[in-house]
Amino acid sequence: MPAAPAVWTCWHPAERNRLIEVSAGSRRFTFRHPLIRSAVVAASTTADRRRAHQALAEVLSDDPEYRAWHLGEAATAPDESVAALLEQSAQRANARGDAVGAIVRLHRSADLSPAPSSRSRRLALAAYLGAESVGEAGQAGRLLAEARGGDRSPLLAVTAAAALLINGDGDVPTAHALLAAAIESGDHAAGGRDDELTESMHSLLLLSRYAATEQAWQRYFALYDRLEQPVDPDLVLLTQVYSETVDPAPALVEELTARLAGLHREPDPGRVVRLGSAVQYLDQIGPAHDDLWRVVRQGRAGEAPGRRHITALGMLGRDLFHAGQWDTVAEIADEGARLCTEYGFSFPIWIFRSQLGLLAAARGEGSAVSEDLIRWSTARRAAGVEMFARHALALHHVGQGDFAAAYREAASISPAGSLPGHLPQALWVAFDLVESALRTGRRAEAVAHAEALRAAGVTRLSPRLALIAAGATALVAPDDEARTAYERALSVAHAGRWPFDHARVRLAFGERLRRLSATADARTELLAAADAFRRLAATPWLDRAENELRATGLTRPRRASTEPPVLTRREREIAELAAAGLTNREIGQRLFLSHRTVGSHLYQIFPKLGVRGRAGLRDALPPR
Repeated sequence: MPAAPAVWTCWHPAERNRLIEVSAGSRRFTFRHPLIRSAVVAASTTADRRRAHQALAEVLSDDPEYRAWHLGEAATAPDESVAALLEQSAQRANARGDAVGAIVRLHRSADLSPAPSSRSRRLALAAYLGAESVGEAGQAGRLLAEARGGDRSPLLAVTAAAALLINGDGDVPTAHALLAAAIESGDHAAGGRDDELTESMHSLLLLSRYAATEQAWQRYFALYDRLEQPVDPDLVLLTQVYSETVDPAPALVEELTARLAGLHREPDPGRVVRLGSAVQYLDQIGPAHDDLWRVVRQGRAGEAPGRRHITALGMLGRDLFHAGQWDTVAEIADEGARLCTEYGFSFPIWIFRSQLGLLAAARGEGSAVSEDLIRWSTARRAAGVEMFARHALALHHVGQGDFAAAYREAASISPAGSLPGHLPQALWVAFDLVESALRTGRRAEAVAHAEALRAAGVTRLSPRLALIAAGATALVAPDDEARTAYERALSVAHAGRWPFDHARVRLAFGERLRRLSATADARTELLAAADAFRRLAATPWLDRAENELRATGLTRPRRASTEPPVLTRREREIAELAAAGLTNREIGQRLFLSHRTVGSHLYQIFPKLGVRGRAGLRDALPPR
């Protein structure tokens, strides 16, 4: 640590006794051994330590965070000025992702607060961060109990209670009603400029998404309309996004694009995640990829652990599914679920279950994960979560050829011809709904839904949604217009970045061309679709494409005998370890995966290598 000029000579006795080493150049000293440092502290009295903290606070006048901490440790009685400095220090720590450090500072700030109301407010903020950011339910509950006092709890105490409620056995509508009532009954003179009210409104907005009922949304918007100007810009943006998910105003899309352009300069991981949530709903997560990965890296390094890390992983996992990086999605889901357990976040684990449900549906591995998630979300009355599971179920039924069941699930999210404003899944499931409607003789419903997509202008949002909307239009196009409609869909800018959606449109095009007796052109589209499905290991769709190819008179093996099997880096690692005799659990421990994820990988590896089980892996693995 640096030595102040006025006390430079005080270190001479310690240096002579070889307790410390002093660098003349940098004017810094270090203890010769950590035990010496510990012994100095242990031998000191409480008064000695307080005097040391006071001296350090004076020396560190240009470092407000350390100065505030040392002043707090030097204080012997409640002191509002020091408590305020510690609270400011906590806010800075939280802004850079150190929620744990912020909680520690807030707790000390509360101890030094002379006024009971200030003490309660600071403890409530600490409880809120514990429940919302860190996930330490036990500590958050204790802080919350301390914060409650008098006739009325601080607003953030109720916000923390709502977060703890849904992370326990409580249901979403109850948590929503609890928080909404606290906001309604409060006397928030500062309106939209009140930091506590802003945080509580952000939490209520999240609960409204989970509840996904008209009543919850109406109550949120009524409270939002009461806020005085100016309102927190992030809250304004998120509220507009969630109220205009299906058909956002051009100005909103422009503002979101501008925000994304500057996201790399945003140091606060919490704000990165909040803006990522907005762009995810509008299917524009791509420009935020690097920034979300930054939050994940910070979380993995222990710099921004907890909810932000988990939420960023969830956003990336869903977008990587659309981008066809399915093996990475499985790894992300495994990491996210582990973090939820590690940090005590029992509620957000649904994010990763829904991703595993999508993977299982696309690869033909069943619907058990999605059905379990429906039961889980129904028990918590989290209809917004249930819609994610029903999206995966609709995809599963399409893959299995059960179009009646697919239509039923898709229509439960978005009735034909209607696009609910607060459900992004209404856009994600649109192609499934139109296709299953046509396959079950509901042509009028299919046409109405394709028209609803076109009228909503979803092509403004993202190339993927533009591809889906154009693909839906092509599905319902008359035979004499079908070729043009499909070619228009497949020529959407950057459509190839979404291989599964792109291949599904090509498959539908090939099927239509075959029925129009354009056999050669049909083969071109079907072969391209089959290749994409093979790379993704999307078995149900690969089977469908190859059945169509056989109907054109072309029979092609799934992999020519001279074609070397293509394994991803992760698959190669797992295959080599399995060939060496390691169990799924042992492989998982070595690669930091769950044994279920290892099993899922092996399920995909065996057919790629043309073997039936582990015994054939050693001989089937191609040389490196």
